[in-house]
Amino acid sequence: MSPVSTTSLKLSEEVKLQAITAAKDLGITPHAFMVEAIKQASINAELRRSLIEDSNNARTLVLKDGKVYESDKVFKHLKARIASKRSTLKVTNW
Repeated sequence: MSPVSTTSLKLSEEVKLQAITAAKDLGITPHAFMVEAIKQASINAELRRSLIEDSNNARTLVLKDGKVYESDKVFKHLKARIASKRSTLKVTNW
């Protein structure tokens, strides 16, 4: 386990009461609730950053190559694949 450090949080009374209530409903301490909330917020921030980076890279590639999949054809293809039917999907020029 990595070393643990102490951090002080200044919360409004409203937020503090919400955290206490949520923690109680989950059967955990307010401290454990806040630690998990911060951990989850950090994970979400990294996922968001990664999504934006991937989106920007995909946009750059489309602008460079002009190759795309038409959304209606993608949906038809996915529905066919889910139904275990053969389906091919071809790129088109943008």
